[in-house]
Amino acid sequence: MNDYPKPPFPEQQQAIPGQTNAMKPVPDHGEESYRGSGRLEGKRALITGGDSGIGRAVAIAFAREGADILISYLDEHEDARETAGWVEKAGRKAVLVPGDIQSPEHCRNLVARTVSDLGGIDILVNNAAHQATFTDIADISDDEWQLTFAVNIHAMFYLTKAAAAHMQPGCSIINTASVNSDMPNPTLLAYATTKGAIQNFTGGLAQMLADKGIRANAVAPGPIWTPLIPSTMPKEKVAKFGEQVPMKRPGQPVELATAYVMLADPLSSYVSGAVIAVTGAKPML
Repeated sequence: MNDYPKPPFPEQQQAIPGQTNAMKPVPDHGEESYRGSGRLEGKRALITGGDSGIGRAVAIAFAREGADILISYLDEHEDARETAGWVEKAGRKAVLVPGDIQSPEHCRNLVARTVSDLGGIDILVNNAAHQATFTDIADISDDEWQLTFAVNIHAMFYLTKAAAAHMQPGCSIINTASVNSDMPNPTLLAYATTKGAIQNFTGGLAQMLADKGIRANAVAPGPIWTPLIPSTMPKEKVAKFGEQVPMKRPGQPVELATAYVMLADPLSSYVSGAVIAVTGAKPML
């Protein structure tokens, strides 16, 4: 087992959405450790939030398994270029497309760019998310509530609808849910609510697309060490982040990569409607 860092961490705070290289310790996305074996050879993948965190780890793993990648991100250009560099070092094509997935038209354009620039779309990873911490419902503004739903669940619908129109039997849609899907953190009320919706969306979508041979699954991470943490949580919580699970530490992004690879792999042809928990030994309800 890798000897990954455990809390306490240095107290740290960043502006949303946060930057990878400013984190202490810097997350492990598999840059030096992930080894591919051709499981996704020739596939074309669209990954939202692919600039950092889980999205970067998935992009690196997919590329080393043989896939070309379109990396969707908001405006974290430095992080996105670094991810693209790792994809290209794996000998695969990387396409960077910044923009706000709150826009239905931008979501449709992401799929169109994947098809035009990569020649098609075989895998959609709906990973981008927004969260913010509040201890009182009175502090959650209407705009904050609507933003969380627009990024986390509405965009997932727009992207999935557009991608499914281009997908063939054997293609795969993977949504990032959360341990909050089943065990909502009250200080992440809006975020947790959307993650519950994502879990239900995935289950219904898998049934809807089954006759087309398109699979839909979700990964439910527990506490994962990504820029979302220091940019959306109080610094005293960041210092203790991950200590609440049995492994007593947060997961590193690379530790989720194999779950996404498995769900994208054509050999997982009977896996649809599943939620894969990656939670540091904390059972989901």
